[in-house]
Amino acid sequence: MNNLSVNIAEKENRSKNILSTIRNLPSVPVVMMEVNRLLNNSMTSARDLGKIIRKDQGLTTKILAIANSPLYGLPRRVSTIEFAIVVLGFEQIKNIVVALSIIQTFNDKSRDDWQRKKFWYHSVTTASIAKKIADDLGRSKVGGEIFTAGLLHDLGISVMHLYFNQEFKKIISLVETKESSYLKAEMDVLGITHQDIGLFLADKWNLPNTLSEIITFHHNPSAAPEVKELAAIVHLADFMTQKFSIGDYTWDETMELDGNVGEILGFANDILLQNFINSYEEIIEDHIEKII
Repeated sequence: MNNLSVNIAEKENRSKNILSTIRNLPSVPVVMMEVNRLLNNSMTSARDLGKIIRKDQGLTTKILAIANSPLYGLPRRVSTIEFAIVVLGFEQIKNIVVALSIIQTFNDKSRDDWQRKKFWYHSVTTASIAKKIADDLGRSKVGGEIFTAGLLHDLGISVMHLYFNQEFKKIISLVETKESSYLKAEMDVLGITHQDIGLFLADKWNLPNTLSEIITFHHNPSAAPEVKELAAIVHLADFMTQKFSIGDYTWDETMELDGNVGEILGFANDILLQNFINSYEEIIEDHIEKII
């Protein structure tokens, strides 16, 4: 093992030790726990669930924005949280509440170096595109799971910002001054990437293995051991936000498309894949106008 490998390994061990010893790593959000409790009761109604969700105005607003996005594909406008619950279904509402609660937990409003709104736009746009890709490719049965994974795919970045703030700033500086990719800069500084940090949190909160794996491999779905196709869908959605410059989200500016995505998703050649990608540009722009 050369010196560079040893140095990276040392940084990886140090970063993982810091993560494992953080005492104030947020626990499962209260609203998320209450929603899960209600959904475990077969007598729960949309009205019951709506009462809990409406306690968090930010969560309510975001759910309604998601439901009314053109990418989500609902046939009519959703104006109340109760109607959103009815048309989206209990399971999908649960997935959305879980994901949005987690994102909100790491939304540190006390720091001005975190692009909160841009992170939200990017997360929900990636999730919405991923769901539409799943629907368009005939994988609608996994659309809800894909949407949740899309919302959470960059969770590790927000954790990095909170608990490795000096390293976070150094990563940004490396990208800006050395034209390094973010993933390489993360590895050079921390010895791990935001994908690894996302996996750590997913494991801590006992999120489903499918979600953990998509989060871990959303930049390199070819390496996903069990859910290559699902990881490839989120990866492609993530790439589209960068290709079409959606939301001015700088962290993906250096993102590269995994060369095996077309094959994984069943496209016969790269031309068909590119045509598929380009077909999303107009509807994505329409989505952004409604989600902001």
